[in-house]
Amino acid sequence: MSTGIAVGLSKGFPTEKKSRGPARCKGAATAKATLCREVVREVSGLLAYERRLMDMLKIGGASAEKRMYKFAKKRLGSHKRANKKKEDVKDVYARMRAKNA
Repeated sequence: MSTGIAVGLSKGFPTEKKSRGPARCKGAATAKATLCREVVREVSGLLAYERRLMDMLKIGGASAEKRMYKFAKKRLGSHKRANKKKEDVKDVYARMRAKNA
């Protein structure tokens, strides 16, 4: 607390702290944003490189996952993003197969 005296540890004009509301968590996935992304994905479909990832998954083979990862990493630039994209494409493919079956 300030004392109103010009010197000392608690020098300066006495003021009250303003109470602040809760801070907004920037980047947190809200329900509105999630719904919006879902609708956009449904309308626009897959990107060209995502379709190539899907083809790699469809063809399969022993090292399909690894090739998918390497291709996604080259396109997206990081390990984390590549793994996330690989899982997304696998999820889309699984939903597509479940819908057709």
